[in-house]
Amino acid sequence: MTTATMPLSRRVRPLAGVRQSVSLSWRTLVSIKHSPMELVDFSIQPIMFLLLFTYVFGGAIAGSTGDYLTFALPGIIVQNVMFATLNTGMGLNTDLTKGVFDRFRALPIARWAPLAGRIVADLVKQAWAIALLFGLGMIMGFRVGTDVPSVLGAFLLLLAFSLAVSWVAVLVGVLVNEPEKVMIFGMAVMFPLTFISNTFVPARTMPGWMQGFVDVNPITHISDATRGLLVGGPVAGPVAMTLLWAAGIIVVFAPLAVRGYRRRV
Repeated sequence: MTTATMPLSRRVRPLAGVRQSVSLSWRTLVSIKHSPMELVDFSIQPIMFLLLFTYVFGGAIAGSTGDYLTFALPGIIVQNVMFATLNTGMGLNTDLTKGVFDRFRALPIARWAPLAGRIVADLVKQAWAIALLFGLGMIMGFRVGTDVPSVLGAFLLLLAFSLAVSWVAVLVGVLVNEPEKVMIFGMAVMFPLTFISNTFVPARTMPGWMQGFVDVNPITHISDATRGLLVGGPVAGPVAMTLLWAAGIIVVFAPLAVRGYRRRV
């Protein structure tokens, strides 16, 4: 006698795929309990940046550490959001090169669930890093100049922009063959992009030829929007430009990243 085996269906209902993505996100987050070092990049590095920039450069740039903290904290949060997205690409590449996604492929789950699970888990870590920097800033003397809805709006805007930029990291993560190359991309692209903006100093202090790039840099728009929502100032224009940039990044890089992901797995 022979027993016929039915092949597993590759079709998964969208709701089931969402549940699977949440489960895989939880798998990634629970691993922090056994490997706390995973939170180092989301905790120690932003704390060091905030302390060093405030107490080493604050007096020289703004005249006092308090005034500089008011200006720089929103920008440092934005800079940390940008660099933290690289962890999505590095983690994804590590799972791909170690065969984790090959094991996932053998399971009756949606093919996109592991990718979505990784992105959602890293968004939770991003929220932790934003809250950590904001809390430390408050301890150091930063004071909110707006209201609670504006603060919540800043958090949501930062997470939305982080989600958009994560697709760039995902694309790099599925294209390169080593996690270290994702970090090389960050140093070559993310690093100058964040520094040639108004995250740390006002644009008016830069050379005229550089100010033109600063004005169109998306990092400048998200920094202005975060400052407006946390400290006060123009909000509508910077927020609108940030959302437009986020939408544009998703439209361009999300399809490319998904295509590269499908080819890789």
